[in-house]
Amino acid sequence: MEKAILVYNPLSGDRSIAQKIDYIITRFQKEGILLQLFRIGGGLDNNLSDVLENNSYKYVIASGGDGTLNFVSNLIMKLGLSIPLGIIPSGTCNDFAAILNISSELEENINTILKGKTVEVDVGVINNENYFLSSCAGGVFVGVSFNTNNDLKRNFGPFAYYLKALSEVANMKSVMLSVKTENTVIEEESLMFIIINGKHAGGFNNILKDADYSDGLMDLVIIKNCKHIDLAGIFFQVLSNDSIDNKNVITLKAKSCEIKADKGMTLSVDGEKGPDLPVNIQFIKKALKVFVK
Repeated sequence: MEKAILVYNPLSGDRSIAQKIDYIITRFQKEGILLQLFRIGGGLDNNLSDVLENNSYKYVIASGGDGTLNFVSNLIMKLGLSIPLGIIPSGTCNDFAAILNISSELEENINTILKGKTVEVDVGVINNENYFLSSCAGGVFVGVSFNTNNDLKRNFGPFAYYLKALSEVANMKSVMLSVKTENTVIEEESLMFIIINGKHAGGFNNILKDADYSDGLMDLVIIKNCKHIDLAGIFFQVLSNDSIDNKNVITLKAKSCEIKADKGMTLSVDGEKGPDLPVNIQFIKKALKVFVK
């Protein structure tokens, strides 16, 4: 039998994936795939690199949120593995799955992987070291994803992030942001920036209508320092599933960029705590194969 590995985080989302493991194994075993399990979270992550490097798998399946996909894809990229990634979304927002229109239905996820169709997607890399799939952001609200209470996320889903963000509006502070790409330099007093790899980020749909996960370019959104009412108008556009079109928003595409600020700023990378500024970011065109419908 051919072998595959399922890397799963039982603490993601509503924590229901653990109850579905036997069914998942059975489905793959019926198709001649011996599915090995690897649990992450709770300090059990350390040996996965050795497992992937020393075994021959047909593919890797990741079940969890965007943080789980980030962890697994980083290992695939750093080890130079050429095997595709299957996704069983079980997190709170599942942004990367949404970018690829991957369903939240388990049966459909399994069928998608077993049918074997893949696409090649771009991958971002920070400081030539750490990779990301869906987003890299800095500024106000970006700590919401990794600072929101787990019980709140489990009970309210993506809405928990909006509740947390509302509590931080009164403490908004801008920074002087410097962004240098291969074509331009921008210096702007800003509230936040976000680099996205597709149309979906932070649980929001259609942030930029022309964003493409396979064009080799990052889409960079900078929100200028503005009044609370203007910021509310920007987020109302996003919540209405309209692409951002606002005088207080700068958008551009680039293959690479260098980002600095006049104050300390911690980044959110695929919804998890990332490095501090300054950073250099590049996009690698079609660097990873992922199963899709």
